[in-house]
Amino acid sequence: MRTSDRKRYLVKSIVHASQVLGAFESSGETVRLRDVVSRTGFSTSMCFRLLYTLHECGFVDKVGENLYRLATEFRRRPQYRIGYASQGQPTSFPREVLAGLKSAAEREQVELLVLDNRYQPRVALRNADQFIREDVDLVIEFQTDESVAPVIASKYLQAGIPLIAVDIPHPGATYFGANNYEAGLIGGQHLGRFAARMWNGTVDEILMIQLLRAGPIPQARVRGMLEGIHRTLRLPETCATVLIDGDGQFQTALVRVRKHLRESRAHHVLVGAANDPSALGALRAFEEAGRKNDCAVVGHNAEPEARAEMRNAHTRLIGSVAFFPEKYGEGLIRLALGILSGKTMPPAVLIKHRLVTPENVDHFYPNDSLLDAR
Repeated sequence: MRTSDRKRYLVKSIVHASQVLGAFESSGETVRLRDVVSRTGFSTSMCFRLLYTLHECGFVDKVGENLYRLATEFRRRPQYRIGYASQGQPTSFPREVLAGLKSAAEREQVELLVLDNRYQPRVALRNADQFIREDVDLVIEFQTDESVAPVIASKYLQAGIPLIAVDIPHPGATYFGANNYEAGLIGGQHLGRFAARMWNGTVDEILMIQLLRAGPIPQARVRGMLEGIHRTLRLPETCATVLIDGDGQFQTALVRVRKHLRESRAHHVLVGAANDPSALGALRAFEEAGRKNDCAVVGHNAEPEARAEMRNAHTRLIGSVAFFPEKYGEGLIRLALGILSGKTMPPAVLIKHRLVTPENVDHFYPNDSLLDAR
């Protein structure tokens, strides 16, 4: 049942009374009649009658001339119900996004309904249908498969439900997340500077670990890395560029890079990965092959697992471009509330990226040791 259908069953006097109760910011606050008038926008006579009735019914205490206080704790009903379809990868990035969302939603008194996409397009489609049945006010969608993005977006459009897409664009949705090309450029330039400093500019191979299921926009991350390398190095024509789809997962990247290393004899390899699980999988493959010192690896997201690796002595994970997923929740809820309140919001909200390296990881994440101790 849509909101317009439900409204005809509402009793307006009770709605007005609930708004008067909502004018009290806490159970212990004492407010004047004119404060209630100011906070509700109702007339003085209407507020007086409502307060009088609520006092008679035991909801409000009168503590002085035109002074009132809630008689009991008043639990406010969340103003909005927002659906969140989580990505479903068993990594820290989606966990941190979800934790931040829950915290921000609770702070803003928003009811958050969470479904897990399980990193599967069919599940994401079922979850979209579920949110439509739940009649949520807005959906925040974090799913990686570009192939089903138009279908999901169409479902919400037909249902009249606003959509925010996290990191993977969906047609017609407000985008929130990575500036993919810029992030890739930061990582690529860092790889190039490393090769210039440590290998005297000698590079035998560039290995890019892609995430093809996410589509062309996140693929801009790979294009940015390649551009960043070429901006900082003058490479010979003999330097090969190899593209491998790591599917954003540690195990997939490990298996496919392991296979590649059986055929490649390159000794100076710059590895750029679409995310940290892929970067760590590629690094593990080099280590297993006894060729750890042949590579320099940069990932994306600066996830806890990557930060832990960068704290290891002599690591070849030389950096990760940070996306700060722990801050996504606050930004997403702020964006959602802006859309729901009718404000003009930008079509895309891009986060600011920073390069995290073994040298500065403790500066950006000084509390990681506390997390490890729990």
